[in-house]
Amino acid sequence: MLERTPQVPPHIAPLSPALNQPKWSVMIPSYNCIHYLRKTIESVLEQAPDENQMQIEVIDDFSTDGDVEALVNEIGKGRIGFYKQPRNVGSLRNFETCINRSKGKFVQILHGDDLVKPGFYDQIGKLFEMYPEAGAAFTRSSDIDENDKWLWDSKQILKEPGIIDNWVLRLAEEQSLQTPCIVVKREVYENLGSFFAVHYGEDWEMWTRIAANYPVAYSPEKLALYRVHSSNITSNSLTTGQNIKDMSAVIDIIQNYLPENKRKELKRKARMNYANYVGLLSDRIYHTQNNPKAALKQVTEAFKLHPSKDTLYRVFKILFKKIIRYK
Repeated sequence: MLERTPQVPPHIAPLSPALNQPKWSVMIPSYNCIHYLRKTIESVLEQAPDENQMQIEVIDDFSTDGDVEALVNEIGKGRIGFYKQPRNVGSLRNFETCINRSKGKFVQILHGDDLVKPGFYDQIGKLFEMYPEAGAAFTRSSDIDENDKWLWDSKQILKEPGIIDNWVLRLAEEQSLQTPCIVVKREVYENLGSFFAVHYGEDWEMWTRIAANYPVAYSPEKLALYRVHSSNITSNSLTTGQNIKDMSAVIDIIQNYLPENKRKELKRKARMNYANYVGLLSDRIYHTQNNPKAALKQVTEAFKLHPSKDTLYRVFKILFKKIIRYK
């Protein structure tokens, strides 16, 4: 039985040269997100070329919240492939399955609760045409809540489409993109392997690994939507504080991709930036999710990650609120 959390990047097998390769593979990993999956699939179908140009497949990690295959067949009417894991294998192994089952030149892993906006594939296609040397391409994105309400936009990295200079150094300081907005050449995964090591922040590690080995193209158009909700891996990790432990591990791994003379400073900045992000996030956890215990766990772990006056202040702030039962 394979390890649920691989400790090295899993191998991605090259495709047969005889394969009639489509341009795109949109691989949709799903696990207990049937409530959102319809919108995810429809967001792809409304802009998808025919099956000779785009493979679309849902890879389900043994969901228990409904008949995912029936939903896929209803919406796709034969257009969408479906594969169900024989048992629950976890997100990392499910992503590995997605990539190994992909047939296209360009591979997108579109989680079953996220969305792409109209024009996404046209824009990504243009980026790869303009910059054929790029190993990956991504757009700006927005975060939305359970009800499709806008929360915030990702940071704008360039004003115009282009290759990002020194992207690996900039990315090593902080996670700057969400998974639905990026498309990776399959050959890149074949060369570098799949996701590994942690279940939170594994995408940051992957995008940094790619940036250390390939140019990456970017468009400032906001064409992808990342969903934040109470039952996804991110929210579960926030409750336990596992997110900070995993991010600390990711920051350590990322150092291997950086010039030696940059590592110490970039590691300090990465730990500071994530600790500050957690500090802001803790207020949302306290008030929006009404979870003081989880908020206190977050700021406590953030202080361990980057001890400073700011992170210590946030510990006392949340602790005081919790003591007086502030609402």
